Amino acid sequence: MTERSAIRDAAIRAMLPIAAEEGWTWSTIRAGLAAAGEDPALAESHFPTGPAGAVAAWIDLSNREMEAAAEAEDVAALRVPARIRRLVELRFQAVAPHKRALRRALSLLALPWNTPVALRTTAGTVSAIWYAAGDTSADFSWYTRRATLAGVYGTTLAYWMRDDDPDTAAAMEFLDRRLADVARLGRMRRRAA
Repeated sequence: MTERSAIRDAAIRAMLPIAAEEGWTWSTIRAGLAAAGEDPALAESHFPTGPAGAVAAWIDLSNREMEAAAEAEDVAALRVPARIRRLVELRFQAVAPHKRALRRALSLLALPWNTPVALRTTAGTVSAIWYAAGDTSADFSWYTRRATLAGVYGTTLAYWMRDDDPDTAAAMEFLDRRLADVARLGRMRRRAA
């Protein structure tokens, strides 16, 4: 789990416009800390794993904000596929103003030496979505649900990242098609059993 603190959260929020222009670097971390009222010399103390750790902290913060938005909206009243859709939509809407910073974050995580961070953050995000959707499974379906959602979420995110337009409507239509594919696959599997 990512270390959490109010200072780190404030610094991450301050870093977003800087990261959109300059990328996720030590300079961005120091500037974000300074903007949050913290000593930039403490960058390594607050973000010991550097820029990749700052990206992981942003993803964790986004997960927590998505969960809070879901609680405020009471997504539990929806059916499970609609909950998943709404949670992904909430997540995209929250990061839409920072889409360029997200593109730079994804580029950083795509570097081979950041693969472990990329895998952890993906797992964290899909778990956060499933928990916010009310998943309480503790059997093999815990893994299959997350693996399936990781594929669906990853392809939807890639589709959305095609351009700088923050609008999420086309991505949500893409997600709807992917969720329909998963449901169709599940029905075919049940018939074959």
